Amino acid sequence: MAKQKIKVDGIDVRIDQNNYVSLTDIAKSSGDEPRLIIQNWMKNTNTVRYLYEWEEIHNPYSNRLHLQAVLDTSTNNRFSMSPKKWIEMTEAIGITSSSGRYGGTFAHQDIALNFCYWLNPTFQIYFIKEFQRLKAQEAKTLNIEWNIRRELAKAHYPMLKEAVMENLPSGAKKAGFYLADEADLINELVFGMTAQQWRKKYPSLKGNMRDNGTIEQLLLVSDLQIVDSLLLKWQCDKPQRIEILHKFANDLRIHFSESVAVQRVREIQDRALK
Repeated sequence: MAKQKIKVDGIDVRIDQNNYVSLTDIAKSSGDEPRLIIQNWMKNTNTVRYLYEWEEIHNPYSNRLHLQAVLDTSTNNRFSMSPKKWIEMTEAIGITSSSGRYGGTFAHQDIALNFCYWLNPTFQIYFIKEFQRLKAQEAKTLNIEWNIRRELAKAHYPMLKEAVMENLPSGAKKAGFYLADEADLINELVFGMTAQQWRKKYPSLKGNMRDNGTIEQLLLVSDLQIVDSLLLKWQCDKPQRIEILHKFANDLRIHFSESVAVQRVREIQDRALK
C-alpha cells in the first residue's frame, strides 16, 4: 500500500513505505498503457545499462552472471524485458512489481528519475520539484519532533537536580557523580541500560540515548524525574525509590499504550506544521 502521494503536473504519483516511487503512475502521464510504456523503457539498451550499474553499486546480492547476460542481449532487436522478468533474472532490488489494487511497478528514486527523463524531461523537472518539496516537509517534521523530544528529555531535570543537591551525602564535594547516578537510575528503568552501556551498544548513533528515544520513552523519563525528585525530597532511600519508580514506570507504560499522552504530542506537532 502506498505510504503517500505527490501530485506531479496533474498526476498523482504514489510513494510506498520504502520510499520507492510508482513508475506505473508516472507512465500514466503519457496517456498510453502504463505496463507497455514501462516495458518499452526497459527494452532500451541505455536503460538496461543504467539498471545494471545501479544494481552493481547498491545490491551486493544481485545475480551478476544474469545481469551481464541481460546487458549483452539488450542490443538484440528481439530483446524484451518487463519488471517481473528483470527481478526474477537478476534478483534486482531497485525495482519492485506487484499486482492488485495497490500494486504496480515501483522503483528507487534514482531509477524513477531515469524513467522520467526517458519518458518526458519536462515531467522530470516537475517530479524533482514535488519530490524535493515532500522531502523538505519530512525534514521539517523530523526536526520538530526532535525538538519536542529534546524538550521532553530535559523538562523536569532542574527539579531532579535541585532535589539531588539538597540531599547530597555529608562531605560530598562533587554533585556530578550523584546527578549522573540518579539519571542512570531512570535510564535503566526506561531504556534498560545506563548511558555508558547505551553508548557502547550504539557507537555509530549521533547524540545520546535520550536524543534517540521514542516519544513514549521520553514522556516516561519526564514523569519519572518528577516522582524521583519528590522521593528524594521525602528522603526515601535508594531501594525504596527504585521499587516505587519501577511500579510507577509500569503503570505509565500501560497508560501510554492507550496513546493518550502521545496523541497530545502529535497534536502539538500537527499544529506546528500548519
